[in-house]
This record gives sequence, C-alpha cells and structure tokens, in this order.
Amino acid sequence: VQLQASGGGLVQAGGSLRLSCTTPRRLISAYAVGWFRQAPGKEREFVAAISRAGTRTDYRNSVKGRFTISRDNAKNMVYLHMNSLSPTDTSVYYCAARTTVTGALYSEKYDYNEWGQGTQVTVSS
Repeated sequence: VQLQASGGGLVQAGGSLRLSCTTPRRLISAYAVGWFRQAPGKEREFVAAISRAGTRTDYRNSVKGRFTISRDNAKNMVYLHMNSLSPTDTSVYYCAARTTVTGALYSEKYDYNEWGQGTQVTVSS
C-alpha cells in the first residue's frame, strides 16, 4: 500500500502543526498506523501509534501531552496534531502502516511493513 504523508513545514518554537497520512488506493481502516521521526544522524524513533478503530493510542514519553494521534476512517486519514513544538522535534516525520485483525498497537519500526515518503518538520528557536 502506498502511504502519503503531508503537513510538515517550518514553525516557531511553541507553535503547532498537523500532519496527515492517507492511503490513496486502499482503505486505511484496515491498518494500524504509527508515526515515526528521524533526525539527521539519528535512528528512526517511534512517536505515536493508533489502533485500527482509533480506540487505543500510544506515545513516546517526550511528546505525551503535546502530540495527539487521531484518525478519521471515513475520510481515509490519520493525523498527528503537534502542539508546543520545540527545536528538538525537528525531524523528518514518517507514517507507517501494517494490516492487523486486532485492535493492537505497534510501537516498533520493525512491526510496520508500509512506509510513507516522510514530511519535514523544522522548529526554529
């Protein structure tokens, strides 16, 4: 499945962005979805995950209370709402998906077999 991520940009510290992820040719409702990020020279790290129905979510500790993952399966979209952004959030953000028959969450990059192209988020101080 092809994933498309969008919504990145340049924002000042303390600002907000909303990232979007969609699967143009498939129903995203069939997939558990995660957001990851990768800064230059660093490993790709988990940011947030959401179950197929959106009833369960998980976050890395450093974004809890600032980021919210949500989905609108009717619109075939998954979102990452990012508030109170700091320069340490600067990264390329990727959405990832995997099919699942359960309401499971997946927080390891190795759990996902489909990846989007990434969208750059830059937070200036």
